[in-house]
Amino acid sequence: MNAMRRAVRSMLLIGALVGVVMVGLVGHAGSYLFGFDVPDVAGAAEPPDQAIGHAAAGPHRVGVRRIGADEAPVAMTAWYPAVDTAAEEPAMRYSYSLTVLGPRATTALATYPGTARLGAEADLDGGPYPLVVLSAGFAITPDSYAWLAEHLASHGFVVVAPQHEETLNPSDLWRSAVDRPAAVAATRTYVKMAADPGGDLAGLVDPNTVGILGHSYGGYTALAAGGARVDPDAFTASCDRARGDDDPIVFLCDALEPRIDDVAAASTTPPAPVDAIVSLAGDAAMFGESGLAEVTAPLLVMGGTADRDSPFAWTSRLAFDSSSSPRKVEVALEGAEHFIFTGDCDRARRIVRLLRTGFCDDPGWDRERARAVVRHYVTAFLLAELTGAAKAEEALIAPEAPMGVGVRSSRAQGVGRRNQRRLAADL
Repeated sequence: MNAMRRAVRSMLLIGALVGVVMVGLVGHAGSYLFGFDVPDVAGAAEPPDQAIGHAAAGPHRVGVRRIGADEAPVAMTAWYPAVDTAAEEPAMRYSYSLTVLGPRATTALATYPGTARLGAEADLDGGPYPLVVLSAGFAITPDSYAWLAEHLASHGFVVVAPQHEETLNPSDLWRSAVDRPAAVAATRTYVKMAADPGGDLAGLVDPNTVGILGHSYGGYTALAAGGARVDPDAFTASCDRARGDDDPIVFLCDALEPRIDDVAAASTTPPAPVDAIVSLAGDAAMFGESGLAEVTAPLLVMGGTADRDSPFAWTSRLAFDSSSSPRKVEVALEGAEHFIFTGDCDRARRIVRLLRTGFCDDPGWDRERARAVVRHYVTAFLLAELTGAAKAEEALIAPEAPMGVGVRSSRAQGVGRRNQRRLAADL
């Protein structure tokens, strides 16, 4: 399956949830099944592998801010390094949610604890910090990725996630393909303005050192924001082959093909340059090989080889093989499925557990170990490209892959773009 089937499966889940509530009116089952419970753990979590050292939290405390649509072009959430006194405030608890009935009508599948403190004082001593724009999956809320955003903030990044204005509706996929890169551009414009002297983010963030990170349709967004160009002819040809092979990509084809020319027409303006791109199971088929060849920024792609929603061959593998970046890494989680990158499920809806939807379970991986692998590679990549950290670079040039992880690395000799600019300025 791909984005279309993801949406259909999610809609079936919501329908089931609503049905349970209806049943509850008669038999009180709804209040039980729709409530939260701690999911069962199939055995103890595997200990961290020695090869995933960047999975450990960084030296910074973490703060979080909510920036409303009345303050910025789009509503967004920011995670950032905070001062030690932030520990005096209560820690966040996040909701792993979908937007169902409208852009602001969310349905929580699960909740999980964080470490960030809301409104904590920013640690400006080490700033300004590189900017990472995080794009969530289709109709998934940014808080569903707080586990990763907090980790990056602890390592000295400011992570800003726009709230994409979309609803869980397959017919909205083409419109989201247009709106999402625009939302990323608007987010960057706002951050740049807020980073000016006297602004709310002054001294905290460096808006000129930028990484784009996204999962699923957010991975598409990251690639588009990094220069990938939609190629209608290549996409149509791929869809024709897919229909002949009964490939899962046909669901995305059915959703996008009727409007693919509109999507391409809306993406003719080149995006602002970026310094790093991270695509987690990111939809890439609409770009084709020629469209992905426009990507020259350093690139990290990660995906599960058992992903039936965004198949590995149409996402991570296609982007890695087709991009023109001389500095790129591909990480394959052997046997993992699509939602391995989403939120924790410390307390999940009982019906989510019963239906085995994949939102909170993965047959091939312990989710905590998978998140450790994701934290390691994403952090190492962004540290190497946005800060020039030598230890992080070593983890990418000659990676010692953990068990169950396949890594391909094409890292041309040199330094990250941030250091390239610094060296040029010194000449």
